[in-house]
Amino acid sequence: MQARARAPYGGAAMTHDHHVHVVTDSTASLPPEGSPRLSAVPLHVVVGDESFLEGVGITADDVAAHLAAGRRLTTSQPSPRAFAAAYAAAAEAGAREVVSVHLSGELSGTVHAAALAAVDAPVPVRVVDSRTVAMGLGFAARAGAQAALDGADVDAVARRVLAVADTSRAVFLVDSLDHLRRGGRLGAAAAALGTVLGVRPLLAVRDGRIEVVQKVRTKAAAVERLTSVAVDSAGRRRAPVLAVHHVGDEEGARRLADDLGARTGLDVTVTTVSAVLGAHVGPGVLAVVVADLAP
Repeated sequence: MQARARAPYGGAAMTHDHHVHVVTDSTASLPPEGSPRLSAVPLHVVVGDESFLEGVGITADDVAAHLAAGRRLTTSQPSPRAFAAAYAAAAEAGAREVVSVHLSGELSGTVHAAALAAVDAPVPVRVVDSRTVAMGLGFAARAGAQAALDGADVDAVARRVLAVADTSRAVFLVDSLDHLRRGGRLGAAAAALGTVLGVRPLLAVRDGRIEVVQKVRTKAAAVERLTSVAVDSAGRRRAPVLAVHHVGDEEGARRLADDLGARTGLDVTVTTVSAVLGAHVGPGVLAVVVADLAP
């Protein structure tokens, strides 16, 4: 998707001195340290009658506490106005063009809200559906921001974002599929398959959707399977990067990251999964994301 303002900068011709900014959303689950040329628009987590901006008014740990207390949580995408503000801020900071990359359109209307806002943006905006989520999206957004910092034009930045997103593999170990089923991110039949006989389901993002890919008898076996999938996936990539996500289990995430680092020789990013994703997958989730940064 692409939308361009009719006459950015008074219709003046673009120069070769491109200044491209990347906008993503909070489901990218990026670590706290920021990246130049990159900003994230928060989604909303709704608890009862209160709506919170994720990362501002609510964290993944807060979500875990609410779920443990039996509260029903829902989520909602950012408004086009929120994206319009992000594009305006990028333009005010000197951006001549924007690449706006977001979680899979199969999972959320976020990318469509971004496209609506792009129509009237003060600079041209290229909207990209990453077809993935979490650090699959995060690695892609960071790679695009780095390309922009290196002087790439908007076409090259968009290609870089898509190339990295396409190489990503995200696998999740969850305690229960009930949250995904209630949120409409997983069909009832798939949810029933994942919970039969008390097995531990492993989920993956495939073609932009979340699917049950394997059922393992115990959590220890499931963590080992998660590890082996990540190691195998990293070994198939030329310039692999790895991330581990969790909700309320930093100790378990650190153990998994240490094991992955020892087996692959890579530095592993450890972050909480975004609050919105936490609301859908539930407490106790562990996830690994692998992507390839090779040009």
